[in-house]
This record gives sequence, structure tokens and C-alpha cells, in this order.
Amino acid sequence: MNNLGIAVKSFIINNKEELLLIKRRNNDIHKPGIWEIPGGRLKLGENPFEGLKRETREETGLDIDILNPLGVHYFTRDDKQKITMIIFYCKPLSNLVKLSEEHTEYLWNNLHESFSRLDSTFHEEIRNYKKYFSR
Repeated sequence: MNNLGIAVKSFIINNKEELLLIKRRNNDIHKPGIWEIPGGRLKLGENPFEGLKRETREETGLDIDILNPLGVHYFTRDDKQKITMIIFYCKPLSNLVKLSEEHTEYLWNNLHESFSRLDSTFHEEIRNYKKYFSR
């Protein structure tokens, strides 16, 4: 198995300035039960923008517009995979979420309250969004 991966995540803000959060299954191998944002690993050679659209659609049923990069993270997962993760600010083309089996709940969360619910991995993206894009 390849121990390196590139992941993309969508920081989806609706027109009420709410952030879409999704909750991982409790039996997930990496960070079970946490609230996170949609996305996942790219396939080998996959265009990052197409991969982000694919992952977001697979996990939430949503189509998105990708607007701007918000952050980059590099980390080692609990299963020892080394991941470079790029987070993009996105707008949903609808608010009708249909979760995949990978997640158990979703929530359009007030952006200002998201620090207390969202995994700390993504707190920097909340700060970046507020600094550069918030109304």
C-alpha cells in the first residue's frame, strides 16, 4: 500500500454564512465520531478540483462551486499514512444534503459557533475564512 496521499476538503458556506459539518462513523479507523468537513483522498493522477467535486458529491450528495484555497495541512494519520490535505472555500449549488454511509449526521452550523463543534484540524480555515471572505 502507498503510504502517501493527497486529500482535498470542501469548506462549504451557504448563503446564511453557515458551514456544512459532517460527523464520521464511530467505527471509522481515523478520528472516529468527529465533526469534520466533506472530502477525501484523490485517486492517483486525479485533478484536485474534479476530485474535490467527486468526494463532496459522494459524501453529501451536493454539487459545489470551488472558489478559493483556504489552507494546507500535512500530517500522519492514525494508520500511519502521510497526508497532504488542501482545503478549499466552496459554495453549495443546493442545500439538500444526502449523506453517504461514511458519516452519520450533518449540520449547517453557524460559522461563529463552529470552533466548539468542528475538529480542531480545521480551526485555521475558520479564521482564514473570517479574515478574507466573511461579510
